Amino acid sequence: MLAFLVQRISQAFLVMFVISVIAFAIQDGLGDPLQQMVGMSVSEEEREALRDELGLNDPIVVQYLRFAGNALQGDLGNSYFYSKPTLEVIAEHLPATLELVIGASLIIVFLSVPIGVYAAIRPQAWLSKFFMGISTVGISIPVFLTAIVLIQLFSIGVTVNWFPSDTGWGQWFNDFFSTDGGMPSYGRGGDLVHLFGTWESGLFTSEGLAHLVLPCVSLASIMLPLFIRLIRAEMMEVLQSDYIRYARAKGLSAGRINFLHALKNTMLPVITVGGVQIGIMVAYTILTETVFQWPGLGLMFLEAITRSDIPLIVAYLMVVGLIFVVTNTVVDLVYGLVNPTVKLTGKKA
Repeated sequence: MLAFLVQRISQAFLVMFVISVIAFAIQDGLGDPLQQMVGMSVSEEEREALRDELGLNDPIVVQYLRFAGNALQGDLGNSYFYSKPTLEVIAEHLPATLELVIGASLIIVFLSVPIGVYAAIRPQAWLSKFFMGISTVGISIPVFLTAIVLIQLFSIGVTVNWFPSDTGWGQWFNDFFSTDGGMPSYGRGGDLVHLFGTWESGLFTSEGLAHLVLPCVSLASIMLPLFIRLIRAEMMEVLQSDYIRYARAKGLSAGRINFLHALKNTMLPVITVGGVQIGIMVAYTILTETVFQWPGLGLMFLEAITRSDIPLIVAYLMVVGLIFVVTNTVVDLVYGLVNPTVKLTGKKA
């Protein structure tokens, strides 16, 4: 275990170094940040003085070494637009994204497992064929189109008006820039519950959950069909294995065979794929948050690009890269715990 952790930490540093180099290298193509920071009336001399003050005229190697040294100390620079540390800006938007990811993950888990198992146990049933057909369509539809359709059907009253269209966070977004930089005491639907001091969440209020339904369903729609088909394929393969035939020959009940023996081994590759998909889901929130104007990391990232807020863009890429690294490491640990016959070094016990 210790050797594995040391190995993964070393790999994590290497991956983060590569991510930082790539993120820092593309910053020159994102525009001139001074265009968003100063007005047209500012003279060229004042612009050059500001560029010198920000270190934008330094050689690229010097800029990267300064950035890397500060990053190792937990300083990823100050946002040009927000005029405060980028990590603080990210921390203010992170709870909104985590709400979407958590809600979508719960939907995926509680729907994909029973549907996938049922489709594997009864592949010829009409309900299984229906689920497989829907999953094929679901994979083909982009998440932003799903979000727009859900809003049309369930929010603005074209069919029914079950869920709010502003997603609660819309009020937070509209009033964010009129505050002193702190999180308002409303938004995300109803009263917010304070977590970890400054973090706030609407996950624990009924109105907050109502505002989360449509964004979470939209975000889950791109991953749910994939997991249904993956669980079905893995389950059908396991059910054809020799030890399942032996269990049937011993007279074990179908429920014990399917849900105790087969399902456990089915979930091993699902855990591996699921860990990677959680990280990918953070990236997919860009589209979902844009449609619903949900002020999480994705919407913040798009606005940072529009404003040429280079420090915030680089910080976002670093944070998302770190999420991928941590998620993959945790998945490897969980995989080793679920399947004791596999050592964390990748060799059979």
